[in-house]
Amino acid sequence: MVLLTDRTGRFERNFPKPMKRAKIVIPLLILLVAILAIVFREWRKPPEDPGTWTEEGAWYKGNTHTHSLWSDGNDFPDMIVDWYKEQGYDFLALSDHNILSRGEKWMPLSQVEKRRKTGDHGTMAHYLERFGEDWVETRGETGSEEVRLKTLEEIRPRFEEDGVFLLIEAEEITDQFKQFPVHINAINVGEPITPQHGDSVVETMRNNLRMVKEQSERLGRPILTHLNHPNFHWAITPQQLAEVVEEQFFEVYNGHPGINHLGDADRPSDEAIWDMANTLRLLVHEAPPLFGVATDDSHHYHGGEVSPGRGWVMVWAAALEADQLVEAMQKGEFYSSSGIVLKKVEYDRGTRKHRVEIAADEDVTYETKFIGTRRSTPKVTGEVFETITGKEAEYHLTGDELYVRAVVTSSRPHKNPSYPDQREQAWTQPIGWRK
Repeated sequence: MVLLTDRTGRFERNFPKPMKRAKIVIPLLILLVAILAIVFREWRKPPEDPGTWTEEGAWYKGNTHTHSLWSDGNDFPDMIVDWYKEQGYDFLALSDHNILSRGEKWMPLSQVEKRRKTGDHGTMAHYLERFGEDWVETRGETGSEEVRLKTLEEIRPRFEEDGVFLLIEAEEITDQFKQFPVHINAINVGEPITPQHGDSVVETMRNNLRMVKEQSERLGRPILTHLNHPNFHWAITPQQLAEVVEEQFFEVYNGHPGINHLGDADRPSDEAIWDMANTLRLLVHEAPPLFGVATDDSHHYHGGEVSPGRGWVMVWAAALEADQLVEAMQKGEFYSSSGIVLKKVEYDRGTRKHRVEIAADEDVTYETKFIGTRRSTPKVTGEVFETITGKEAEYHLTGDELYVRAVVTSSRPHKNPSYPDQREQAWTQPIGWRK
């Protein structure tokens, strides 16, 4: 390396004098390599801080992981949409496994009722009671009757309202490598995406993300992806999640009780995975950190453990439109929640202060932890920098932090817990890492 940068001409003596062309070619090759290295580094480094969030906007509540009878859920899609709208959600993504709610799909009533998790076989009765015979389509003789599942385009006019409620088309791309499930939700898709498979967990993730990117560019629409439940069957390690820098989001909380949210004695929790992966991304892969999404992953709507209303995102966007919501999330302009509402999430780049203000309820206490990894001690991931009690919390970055995120926990138990002793929480996105 010294010879290649020596300006005295000594490196020329390493070659026979007849090789005059080499005097021109070698410096050009060196220059080309240098340019490519700079371009590669610029491409890989975290993007510039866009500054403040969208000035004119509003908070929109939504769930990006929901299942219906189109795959392995146990209720009709229109019944599910009706529930979320009644509960005050602003947007919902129906994300069934490897399928979009399109085309003609008939289902035997016996299968519909069999999926119900309680002894009261009344799924069809509830459907008819809510929407009536003019809406519900059946065919066949008694004992072999079938019901037609409504498509997303049929459901939209009945529920969507400008600025009030929006349905976003989505799919859970359900793949696996050997025994390890690799599930990625694609939000705002325009076409179904077939699982691409791969020769490793990392390659399987990358192959599917590549297809999402191809569709996004071809159709000219932003599509958000998030890696689902990394601890489900202990499928995704922090190292693998860090390596796939093409993925920007993962589920820091998933309401399915069987996804090992808390980890175990030998394996990290979802939150610990977040900090480990983000540390590796920033230090080793020179890539932006992951943003954390909270979801329901709901399957059961009238009995059963995998029920709705457990986790959601709150997105700050200029309008309740699919592209606007996706683009806002891609910039990190959202927080995730399992019950806590935040009034403000602020980061002042000048003063380097991260501030959270909670929409506090009476008789409830709140504890905010500012968490991250220090540059000086990178092996200690997910360190709690400061803990503050109250409805407002502020942390002043010192410059040693690779990133900082906040997690707010209330004293109130979760209304529909997915694990023992669960309390309501909210998670902000990592800040302080951008150049």
